[in-house]
Amino acid sequence: MAPLLRHSPPQLLALALVSALVMPLGARADSQGFINHRIAKGDTLEHIAAQFYGNVNLWPQLQSFNQIPDPKRLQPGSTLRVPVKYMPEQTAEVSFVQGKATVVAAGSTAEETPLQPGQKLQEGAAIKVAPDSFVTVKLADGTLIRIQAESDVQLKQLRRKGRSGSLQSVLEMQRGSVNSTVGAEPDPARGFEVRTPKATTSVRGTSFDVILTNEGSALTSVSRGTVAVQPRETASRPEQQGAADAALVRQGHGIAVSSDGRLGEVRALLQSPDLEQIPATLEDANFLSFQLPAVASASAYEVLVARDESMSQVLRSGVFKTSQVRMKGIEDGEYYLAARAIDSQDLPGMPALRKIRVKTQPPPPLYQQPAPGATTSRTSGQLLCTRVSSAQAYRIQVAANADGFATPLIDEVRHGECDMPLAALEPGSYQWRAASIRMLADGTPDQGPFSIPQGFKLANSPTALDISALSSSSDIPGIHLQWPGEPGQTYRIQLSRTEDFSDLVADQPLDKPEWNFTDVRPGEYFVRIETHDTATGLQSPFSAARQVRAAAEVRSNDGLPITSSDGEPLSRR
Repeated sequence: MAPLLRHSPPQLLALALVSALVMPLGARADSQGFINHRIAKGDTLEHIAAQFYGNVNLWPQLQSFNQIPDPKRLQPGSTLRVPVKYMPEQTAEVSFVQGKATVVAAGSTAEETPLQPGQKLQEGAAIKVAPDSFVTVKLADGTLIRIQAESDVQLKQLRRKGRSGSLQSVLEMQRGSVNSTVGAEPDPARGFEVRTPKATTSVRGTSFDVILTNEGSALTSVSRGTVAVQPRETASRPEQQGAADAALVRQGHGIAVSSDGRLGEVRALLQSPDLEQIPATLEDANFLSFQLPAVASASAYEVLVARDESMSQVLRSGVFKTSQVRMKGIEDGEYYLAARAIDSQDLPGMPALRKIRVKTQPPPPLYQQPAPGATTSRTSGQLLCTRVSSAQAYRIQVAANADGFATPLIDEVRHGECDMPLAALEPGSYQWRAASIRMLADGTPDQGPFSIPQGFKLANSPTALDISALSSSSDIPGIHLQWPGEPGQTYRIQLSRTEDFSDLVADQPLDKPEWNFTDVRPGEYFVRIETHDTATGLQSPFSAARQVRAAAEVRSNDGLPITSSDGEPLSRR
């Protein structure tokens, strides 16, 4: 799972070091660019050169670097420093890019260039990930490095131990956060190091997060495996010299190293949220919106949506102060949702994962009549909604209440027009909803999501009908629309004579999910709506076009529009 969107200020970059190591005991990478190798009985410089460099002829470099007077007399148990620069170089590959990310090659003075999926990266490549973006880099041994938004990361070292040995890699974070899954297979000789300003995290075959907070703390959260976390020793804090080498952090636990280099206590991570309570299918065409089950002691929640189960192709991510989640919408398809709670000290908890489906197309029609909660006639009233340009039919359901759609009173597919007579129902209160149906290329019907249910009342018409007492939107000149909305949302509505909205008649902001527009000539039009969420500042794309009819102002006793000699509808003006 990818890490949190929190970062350390640039002035802290040179203060300290966080590294995640995967290597055998006695062979530990040093920030100076060498590996400490513990000499075993029978070791020779030639043997060590072949082991690390794949070239026995490089043993003089080991002798010179370690200032060994007699290369034939190595002391077992002593430490030999093995310079990394003579190890064979390797490359990494960009496996996924979402949004905007750039790279600068090692030693290059050129400007940043866009990062592309499939691109090979050399040692020293510096990656910068923009806001609302995500990058996954794959190393030659299958290690996945997931780089979150607003992160600066350099592939400081990409080497292999010998000709065909384990990778020895160093990732240097200058800003942001990364999640690492180290190696496709366990390998105790593998070396993997993530450097950040505050601590050293040593791991073996583990999935873990290293995070830099705005306050300068380094956080380590372990979702699989075991790590050892050690603060960096600094000359400016002599009282830390001689401190314990490391704190052992097991799966389901985490630890923080403070901005002044102090090692915190190992503590249990918050439990994972129960994602089974989230609907398996999300149907909001404007936003990814749902409620997470609350986790005790959580101060925030992190949510990611990815194409793959390994969460290496993240398309949406965010940190939310409450369990209410709202992110930018996403196209229809199958996805994986990952979420975890964050505690009061910013440490992310155990992740939960669930497969979800996004199904928003074709969009549901808009309600036209009756108005929300209005009373309509059994004999002359009808349920009426807008046409959707991509739909060939509409499914309309009526239930006794909002919870009754499992066994609706009416469940019909209407072809052509989105309407339904009401004579079959008894007087009373009801709820109704509608969905659009389109035909796929193979002739299979494809139904979109239902609209949010809306209430209406049904009554018998009076014996002596008073025309002035009726208030049906079909009897009112112009266009009259209502649609489901949420508190804190505003809207922009456009009306056009053409389906591509090249001939606009109206373009208006709205504070409520309803529109009454009378300054329009009778006829057929197209309407679309844009939703604005004031709490998050998110803005949806325009909805799919719906076809709507503007009623005539002057009509005959039969309800037909009266036209002049030139065929134009008459007006009272």
